[in-house]
Amino acid sequence: MEYKMKLTQEQKEILEGKQGETKAKVMETMIRYGELFGADSMEKITSSYNHLVTSFGLKALTAVYDLLDELIEAGALSEQKFTCDPRPLDPNVPANLLEKFIFKNFMYSKQEQYEAQLEKLGLLNKNAFTCTCYMDEVGNTPKFGDVLSWSESSAVVYANSVLGARCNRNSGIIDIMGSIVGYVPSFGLLKDEGRKAKWIVEIKTSKKPEAQLLGSAIGMKVVEDVPYVIGLDKYLGQLDDNAKAYLKDFGAATASNGAVGLYHIENITPEAVKYGRDLILENAQVYVIDDAELERVYKNYPVVWKKKDATPKLCFIGCPHLSLAQLNSWTDRVEARLKEKGLKKVSIPTVFTAAPDVIEKFKSTPNYERLKNTGVILSYICPLMYMNNPLAGKVPTITCSNKLRTYTTAKYYTEDEILVEITGGNK
Repeated sequence: MEYKMKLTQEQKEILEGKQGETKAKVMETMIRYGELFGADSMEKITSSYNHLVTSFGLKALTAVYDLLDELIEAGALSEQKFTCDPRPLDPNVPANLLEKFIFKNFMYSKQEQYEAQLEKLGLLNKNAFTCTCYMDEVGNTPKFGDVLSWSESSAVVYANSVLGARCNRNSGIIDIMGSIVGYVPSFGLLKDEGRKAKWIVEIKTSKKPEAQLLGSAIGMKVVEDVPYVIGLDKYLGQLDDNAKAYLKDFGAATASNGAVGLYHIENITPEAVKYGRDLILENAQVYVIDDAELERVYKNYPVVWKKKDATPKLCFIGCPHLSLAQLNSWTDRVEARLKEKGLKKVSIPTVFTAAPDVIEKFKSTPNYERLKNTGVILSYICPLMYMNNPLAGKVPTITCSNKLRTYTTAKYYTEDEILVEITGGNK
């Protein structure tokens, strides 16, 4: 079959089967995938590790397990070690007997089998399950300019924007196929022109905007285009741990409430620092965000609970997973608020989620016991996968994650509002 894409000699040899028939099929898949998006060539992956979105052993994914078995048997393994999105289950997270039965027997019954396949394909280690693989504690942090084969929208937008790596919004399975052949098709955010901004977003709020709310507003406005954000730098200061945590949550909201794969923050993100407003395309559209605009966006979120004024029964904080700095900050805030209210424990079952390696680091600090004493549950779980259980989805659940709000029945509150809700309310 003839392809429009220009291939190197090595790529042609892989396609011709000189490294095995199975690997040839993978290369053909990647070429066809690229040509759908107008790719003119393949780029070599330069990052040390990959990241996969599919971390859950759904019973329905039989074709995926068969495909992975074929790859393993043929020795067509990942050229990179990889991390994966969070596990869907954790016995420490509240669930009744029927919910647990559905999780184990109908939803994620293939979890152990699937994780065994991942280990054979190149899983980094048994702790490598998180949507925030780029955390220092996890170690999958690409360098500026690295070409990636990642999936997981919140990780891709962070890698592109905060780290200056290059990656398209790939789907599950395409991610691992890129690592198997060592190449990804060159289009979109891998190209210089694909990284230019079609939108100028001017921040004119009276205070630092809520990260998840601001990201949501921008995502819904620009959809899949690249925004260049002006005026946020005065609130972030510099790209330190707090700013990175803010941009993690901001980016996840742009990617889930829209389809943003890259944003530039003036004077903050690396490409914006390096190239400035040269990143903005001529005739870029302008979107002004002030207090009124954020309030308008917030008030228009739908509440999909059957009983809209139901008392919350569960709270998830950490979608994407929390950073170590965020765990420390939340511990301080929850403890202080409980003391102010004369309470010892949170009044709603509350789950903080973070990467297993971040949790291990947190456990070595005095703050771990302080958080434990508040009654908050610390977990490595994926809240989204947990709430995909039809029964769990019926439980009135609150969150300060716009991603979780978008994909589940969870109701969104700002961080300050969440803090009030889980510590006895306004009584």
